[in-house]
Amino acid sequence: MESIANKPFGLLVIGSGPAGVHAAASYVEAGGPGRVCLVSDDADAPYERPPLSKTVLAGEEPAEGSPILDDDSVWSRIDRRLGTYVEALDTDRRQVRTSQGDELSYDRLIVATGSRPSALPGADPDSRVFTLRSLEHARSLVDAVEGARSVVVVGSGFIGCEAAASLASRGLRPILVTPEPVPQAARLGDWVGSRITEWLESAGVELRPGVKVDKVEQPASVHLEDGSVIEADLVLAAVGVTQSQGFLAESGLLVEDDHLAVDAQLRTSDPHVWAAGDVARARHAVLGRSLSVEHWGDAITMGQLAGSNAAAQGPDGSGSSAEWTDPPGFWSEIGGHTLKYSAWGDGFEQFRVVEHPDEAFTVWYADAGGEVVGVLTHERDEDYERGTELLSRRASLTEALGDSAPEKSS
Repeated sequence: MESIANKPFGLLVIGSGPAGVHAAASYVEAGGPGRVCLVSDDADAPYERPPLSKTVLAGEEPAEGSPILDDDSVWSRIDRRLGTYVEALDTDRRQVRTSQGDELSYDRLIVATGSRPSALPGADPDSRVFTLRSLEHARSLVDAVEGARSVVVVGSGFIGCEAAASLASRGLRPILVTPEPVPQAARLGDWVGSRITEWLESAGVELRPGVKVDKVEQPASVHLEDGSVIEADLVLAAVGVTQSQGFLAESGLLVEDDHLAVDAQLRTSDPHVWAAGDVARARHAVLGRSLSVEHWGDAITMGQLAGSNAAAQGPDGSGSSAEWTDPPGFWSEIGGHTLKYSAWGDGFEQFRVVEHPDEAFTVWYADAGGEVVGVLTHERDEDYERGTELLSRRASLTEALGDSAPEKSS
């Protein structure tokens, strides 16, 4: 009689972020067959990442991590192997090899490896340059800011803006360096970027726009391309992410733009393998083409979808599956101001700003043909909800504006 220890897992999940955790939970809740195993290179139990750049960095809560999923009835069915790297994937044998020397077999596999922070080019290896993606990163950064007075934040994406505002609220003097003329100019436009600039400056952040970092010399001497030098106590690099998928190179799975290519059901070129979250380049059922998204909420949605689809698949690869239909979107909090954004992620050709009382506003983004491709709101939840519905319907900018009188346009 074959030992259960040698039997394949019904589902093997690689990654403990929102996509991986919700994939495993969704599979369990859908009654998926067999044992479930979740493997993660993160040594900490699965935790919420959004607070790391906000309340944790601001010192409002400890760097301990709130659980992504707090349900013992689900976790009791999942074998968690933390602090464990997947070194190789053999899709022919349906097996992975881990850094612990184990060979784990599976009937179904979900890859949800997420991303890792990109390194800051030109930084001295011994300089005090930090990144912020994991709980371990947060602990190191929080320890480093104790007793520090100044910090340079490189990058004006949402993580950079959130972190700069949080550090300012902690009593530090953050200097945010960005090649953009205003934060988020490329993604959201100059009008929104100017608002974010006002919020950051009100929070106590100094901005150095329109300039790149040339190099960082130890301990934290930041040399800019305009010839100026900023002497700081430490540097936080928020310059984007790189996909964490080194072990996939020899897997034979289809890769596009460093992402795993999946269909609208999140299945890869192998019928027994799905991908969800940052690592996936997924065909969107509404848009009719593939998207790559790096948002927390979308990772949850994709993980749930991949898990339920894997649970529905029969041994021969057959079974009914749902498709990815939700428009991508996320929230960001910068200096006490909450932005909600939903968009297809391909940029825009025109936008309309509708301003409301008490500094609330809505920005509608459209392509050259007038189709809504994005919505951004501040203190206008009703517009955000309506915006995601309009995106789902491929609606026009005219319909989005309705009777509103746009105050700004481009």
